[in-house]
Amino acid sequence: MGRLSTAYGQAVAAHRHAAYRLAQARRALAVAAASAAPDTAELVAGLDRIAAALTAPAAPPATGPLPVRIGAATTVDGGFPALVPLGAGHHLVVDRDARDARVGALLRTLVLRLLAAAPAGTVRVAGIDPATLGATFLPLRPLVDAGVLAPTATSETEIAALLDEAERHVRGAGQAGGPAGELLVLVAASAPGPRELARLTALTHAGDTAGVCLLLAGVSPGAERTAPHATVLRLNERYALLGDPPRHPFSPDGRGLAAPVQLDGDPQPGAAAALARQLGPAVRRDDPPTFADLLPARRWTESAATGLRTVVGRAGREPVTLAFDDATPHWLVGGRTGAGKTVFLLDVLYGLATRYPPAELQLHLLDFKEGVSFTEFVPTDRDPSWLPHARAVGIESDREYGLAVLRGLRRELDRRATVFKRHGVSRLADLPPAAALPRAVVVVDEFHVLLAGTDAVAREAVDLLEELARKGRSYGLHLVLASQSATGIESLYGRAEAIFGQFPLRVALPGGGGVLDPVNDAAGRLTVGSAVVNTAAGVTGADTVVRFPNAHADPTGLARVRHELWAARPDGSPPPAVFRGYEPAHPADTPAFTALHPGAGTPVALVGRVVDVDGTAAGFTLDAVPGRHLAVVGTDPTGAEVLHAAVTGLARQHAPGRARFLLAPLVSEAQAVAAVLTAVLTAAGHPVDRLDAVGLRDRLTTLATPTAQTDTRTYLVVFGMEAAAGTLERPDPETFRSGREELRTVLRDGPGRGVHLLGWWRGLRPLVDDLGGAHQRDDVACLVALNVPGADLGLHLGAHDLAWRPRPNRALLVDRHDQRLQLIVPFVRPEREER
Repeated sequence: MGRLSTAYGQAVAAHRHAAYRLAQARRALAVAAASAAPDTAELVAGLDRIAAALTAPAAPPATGPLPVRIGAATTVDGGFPALVPLGAGHHLVVDRDARDARVGALLRTLVLRLLAAAPAGTVRVAGIDPATLGATFLPLRPLVDAGVLAPTATSETEIAALLDEAERHVRGAGQAGGPAGELLVLVAASAPGPRELARLTALTHAGDTAGVCLLLAGVSPGAERTAPHATVLRLNERYALLGDPPRHPFSPDGRGLAAPVQLDGDPQPGAAAALARQLGPAVRRDDPPTFADLLPARRWTESAATGLRTVVGRAGREPVTLAFDDATPHWLVGGRTGAGKTVFLLDVLYGLATRYPPAELQLHLLDFKEGVSFTEFVPTDRDPSWLPHARAVGIESDREYGLAVLRGLRRELDRRATVFKRHGVSRLADLPPAAALPRAVVVVDEFHVLLAGTDAVAREAVDLLEELARKGRSYGLHLVLASQSATGIESLYGRAEAIFGQFPLRVALPGGGGVLDPVNDAAGRLTVGSAVVNTAAGVTGADTVVRFPNAHADPTGLARVRHELWAARPDGSPPPAVFRGYEPAHPADTPAFTALHPGAGTPVALVGRVVDVDGTAAGFTLDAVPGRHLAVVGTDPTGAEVLHAAVTGLARQHAPGRARFLLAPLVSEAQAVAAVLTAVLTAAGHPVDRLDAVGLRDRLTTLATPTAQTDTRTYLVVFGMEAAAGTLERPDPETFRSGREELRTVLRDGPGRGVHLLGWWRGLRPLVDDLGGAHQRDDVACLVALNVPGADLGLHLGAHDLAWRPRPNRALLVDRHDQRLQLIVPFVRPEREER
């Protein structure tokens, strides 16, 4: 019984002690509850209010990253917006790609929110999506059309080009003329290849001021290590787990946000279109700069000692500056007809001409197409101004003219080499001021015409181009070769790499991808007004897409700039040497012709203007050497005009009465010319006789008869010699000599007695018959060939590789005594053009 009482007492005591302890615990819990933080519901409500304030579009942060909502974090007491910092060195990495519908919707939403939160024009977006070929960005098409979002890169080449642009953007951030304050958002909806992914993650290390933000989807776990400056988002089947943002952690232990996140879905229908309408005017990417944007604020303030530089356009919002220097001494430009080659070249030329004075820059311009690319740089009847930097300008140039320019440039290289040796320098920049030399830029538009075929002109042009390209870098001479295509040029077989290897800078306009590496298709998607600039000889990965303006869109502004430069030209600046391939040659416009006067020396028969840089007068010296006669050959009526010019010039070189002219217009085309000549010669005081075929036959007999030597010269001028063939063939009944025999005697002995024949044969065969065969061709040593086939003329001259192609307004001058062949523009009278 005692033991039971004891046990009961112990139980009661234990109960009382437990009750005491419970009371103490309740009091402690009450005190703790009174001093604890607000409950979870109040905390969630506070986070919601803070998030709303941070993401208010009216108050974006002035500096630092933008807080952007990605979804709603959920708790048992409600949800609150989940924000991540983006921009200013902050990025986002998602472990699944856009093939998960939640990821695609998130990326589209983030793009819209970034564009809406930032000031207009400060954010531009570019997408990468090799997995779905760009389908992720299709709902954002209004932004592409507005120029806010760049077309999606899906292929390796496109992705590489986009990464090139992003890396240039990072390098240029904060530099003069760089994209200050502009944020480039790269959105990778799916991970590209390992190499491209490595370049993307490298961009996340660029720093706060690099102006780049990456949204990378489809990156495998471990992104914290490869991209430590990114917020990591991992998805499970229902929710997303948000990691700690760099420098702004949610947790003290690196576990991230302690609440699952329900990602936001696609934006409301029409949101992209509405945003495009709002932002398009401010951030449109495809509008090219204006012509004025390419020009410096002040004219002629830059030095060309170390090279030439000019702005050629814009890549995005960034100006693109190209240079002629040691790294890019020569340029190769390609583009189909109508792609804008001429416009691009004009932009470059005006940009250079406004930056550098004529003392530091010379231009040599050749155009081989049927156009007027460089007409505005030379004086015309409408506008007497010219570009003071232009030294030689060829408009619709002949290949021979281009060859003459290249020869002159090679002589200039030799001259510069002598100057360098004299002063003991190896660079243009090291010359003393007193010996400074200007840089020379040579532009050859449609250069494939110059190199066409394998004739002597093409072969020599290739040799000269190779020499100029190889040596020009050292002596300040720079080449710009432009064409529709740089391939398929026969004369370059085996030589193309030696020449084009000297052209590291390539400009590909629409249809001009041939100037790039064969595997580089960066020019395939270009539109007119844009170009791919490549500074690595066309290899993939060094491309920049540039938009350039149409200089002719503002003709008034263009003319104003040209007139400003012309008005500022140094005193005594000569106009450029101009060759207009379409323009006929007039004797009165040729200084050598107008300078003819009596007593100037041995008479010279001037017949045209040589196709060369100086526009040299073309002619023959009529001295006492046998064979110094002139034969004009061809059915072209220009033959009569050539004789008119030659006779008029000869008349100017003789005092009145000291020369006698015998005119025989035997064909109808020559009657009017002979009448004009008769009047001119008579007015000059020279005796003139008009002959028909019979009279010609009789006068040849007289001229073939030896007479006493006198100081009076006789010029027998026959228009249409073949018309007298029948008369000359008949023998004289008394002497039994034919008229042709008398003609051959005159040809052989006449020059020694002061008698010269100037004749127009309308066919090569009649000339050969009159001479007595091809072996007598030296009896008429001076020949002007008009529309005579090259093969026939070569056979007559014994030159089987003769490079002659008959064409209007051209003739070939042949002087067999001087071994001279020259392409000329034959003289014609101005009144002949008016008919």
